[in-house]
Amino acid sequence: MNKEFLTVLEQLEREKGLDKSLLIDAVKQALIVAAKKIAKITAPGADVKVEIDPAKGDIKVWVGENEVVSKEFGRIAAQTARQVIIQKIREAEKDNIYNEFKNKEGDIVSGIVYRLEKKAVILDLMGKAEGIVPHSFLSPMDRFRLGERVKAFVYEVKKDKGTQIILSRKHEGLVKKLFELEVPEIFEGIVEVKSIAREAGERTKIAVFSKDEKVDGVGACVGIRGSRVKNIIEELRGEKIDIVRWNSDIKEFIKASLAPAVVSRIELDRDNKRAKVLVNADQLSIAIGKRGQNVRLASRVVGWEIDVRSKEAMEEEAKAMLELKSIGKKLGAVLVEAGYGNVVSLARAEADKLSELKGIGKKKAAQIIEEARAALAHKNEIPPKAAPVEEEKKVQESEGEK
Repeated sequence: MNKEFLTVLEQLEREKGLDKSLLIDAVKQALIVAAKKIAKITAPGADVKVEIDPAKGDIKVWVGENEVVSKEFGRIAAQTARQVIIQKIREAEKDNIYNEFKNKEGDIVSGIVYRLEKKAVILDLMGKAEGIVPHSFLSPMDRFRLGERVKAFVYEVKKDKGTQIILSRKHEGLVKKLFELEVPEIFEGIVEVKSIAREAGERTKIAVFSKDEKVDGVGACVGIRGSRVKNIIEELRGEKIDIVRWNSDIKEFIKASLAPAVVSRIELDRDNKRAKVLVNADQLSIAIGKRGQNVRLASRVVGWEIDVRSKEAMEEEAKAMLELKSIGKKLGAVLVEAGYGNVVSLARAEADKLSELKGIGKKKAAQIIEEARAALAHKNEIPPKAAPVEEEKKVQESEGEK
């Protein structure tokens, strides 16, 4: 057994990456347990000691002062060593699988549909492990057949009664990694993915930027005759993809994000990262998109709150604002330029910020806000702000009742 024992250990060290010294120690501990069982019968209360020579593979067992040399113990020793080695191999394989896929979190893997369950789809990952795609992590467009090969985003890898690999077909990271696979310029770092906004199964907006002036970032992602983006769309089961050119000029970036709509004017509130976008009436539905999807995804990919209005509607709102007694044409132009283009925005304004504008002091700012609130209250759009005197009276009456 000695030579065979050492040969097996050395082979496991090479092929499975198991530490030979750890295996020897594990076998040693298991043999001590086995020897103690025999010692209970032959020499109750005696100390048990086991030695394994790592060079020769010789195993010696002492019960008290006597070395155990029985054939029966030799057989037990061989069985115990075999069981320990099998157990260690299983543990090592589980650890190797966990470590391998843990390092792939945030990446994508390819797998074959192995099982379709009520709550999840199970993928066979190259015969090494099983990946779980919960139904909540599937795209609405996903319809799988057994044996079909698909790609999925590695969402989380955890140890829970073995290794659990949670995959997603819904995550934005799946789209980003698919672009890295299809577009060499992204993989090489020439073109950078700045941001992604996705509504799985329907539409994704991805903003890209080229670090090389000679390389068109959008063109690189689209590919010749759309070949690159077509492969990604096919993997996503027909999900629409808008490739947006990222721009450090926020106005230009917003315009690109709302394509194919044509933008007429943009008013920015940089402090609150809000943009008011004006479009012609015939462009309004295009800019907003079906169920508001286009403007919603644009807001997310840009990182600003985008409010799309038609020029006609904005002009009507501006007229309504000029009906306030404290606002004339000149002051109205100042307010519109500052992002206060209607009565609602004035009613929500802060007096301190409003008073910073040219031609408006603190008293004037308070007056404008009060008039705006009163105008909306008259239309039942917002409740009027209670006057301090009325509030004080209510408090006094309440205290009197107590």
